[in-house]
Amino acid sequence: MRESVTVEEALALVLEKTPEIQEREVLPLTEALHRVLAEDVLARVSHPEVANSAIDGYAARAADTQGASPDRPVRLRVIGEAPAGKPFPGRIGPGEAVAIYTGAPLPEGADAVVAVEDTRREGDTVLLFAPASPKDIRPAGDDYRKGEVVLKKGALLTPGRVGIAAGAGHPRLAVVRRPRVAILSTGDEVAEPGEPLPPGGVYNSNSYAVAGLVAEAGGEPVLLGRVPDDRAALREKLTAGGYDLVVTTGGVSMGEYDLVRKLLEEEGEIYFWKILQRPGGPPVFARLGRTLVFGLPGNPVSAMVVFFLYVRPMLFRMLGRSDPPYRRVQAVAADPFKGAGVKTAFRRAVLEYDPEVFGGFVAHTTGNQSSGVLKSMALANALVVVPPETRVAPGDEVEAIVLRPEELGAA
Repeated sequence: MRESVTVEEALALVLEKTPEIQEREVLPLTEALHRVLAEDVLARVSHPEVANSAIDGYAARAADTQGASPDRPVRLRVIGEAPAGKPFPGRIGPGEAVAIYTGAPLPEGADAVVAVEDTRREGDTVLLFAPASPKDIRPAGDDYRKGEVVLKKGALLTPGRVGIAAGAGHPRLAVVRRPRVAILSTGDEVAEPGEPLPPGGVYNSNSYAVAGLVAEAGGEPVLLGRVPDDRAALREKLTAGGYDLVVTTGGVSMGEYDLVRKLLEEEGEIYFWKILQRPGGPPVFARLGRTLVFGLPGNPVSAMVVFFLYVRPMLFRMLGRSDPPYRRVQAVAADPFKGAGVKTAFRRAVLEYDPEVFGGFVAHTTGNQSSGVLKSMALANALVVVPPETRVAPGDEVEAIVLRPEELGAA
């Protein structure tokens, strides 16, 4: 067992010991959003299949329209039209034009298009007040060609990626099975929300916060509820099987009732215990039988911070995701952020976009940084990283890990 590892060592061990899930599911496009691709997606058709118009206007031969202007318009004979989905069947000859609409295939013989706003229709003819141009023609295969890889294995399926898969001709996609993550809260003092709170007790916020974090990372959370400080009951929960990962909260420190760590130490294989960081110093990462177990600290903030830094990358590794598990940005501190001696500190902060400062962000503290202050995580959209033996003063440049990228606005 490795004890008191650095932040970098802990993450490296987590990624080394976490296998990728090999099972896959084939889902219709309507169910594929936010899943992870299990294989490359190849275009079954080119897009567009043939050259088409990017605008509404008239297709013609560019040579016939040279010199057209408001003062000296060019007149062409209109021999038909080409709506989207109904190509013009003939060929454009000298002095001829075809009314064309966005997305319609370019008629044979045409090599340019003039926008409708630069024309005036007069019966069977059209006056052009500007030359027709090839710039508004989309060439065949301009977006992608048949056989081209349009999405790569490991990509998270966003709405745009589902759209390109549909455009490439795929009604279904192969995706990686979601990791099943069991979540277990420990301790006699823990009660479920809505239950009477025992003397000195706390409500079980950890299970629900962790379940949300699991879902955000692409996993399938399974809440196992609460287990009291009882070794036999704890063993039964941890060895139930059927999960890719069991995440516990509480019971990982050095106290008499920290049974999670003791059970894993005696009956499993511990990869590391304790990380040189604050908050969240005493987590344990282990294997019990065939199941990976990550024991989070019991303090709510510690549990969420440690999950984000280590368990979220675990789930990305299981899914084979090609994108990084979190974003790091540079910012300027608006407030002081206290260090933690030889440990790396992760201070809860609110990033505000400001293009005038280094990195484009200003970092404000959420206030009280105690690991039991749930409000700090509710407010925070980032963690300011304070390296060992460092203090951050207002105006200092800092690195921040983004918790909620959707709140960063223009950045």
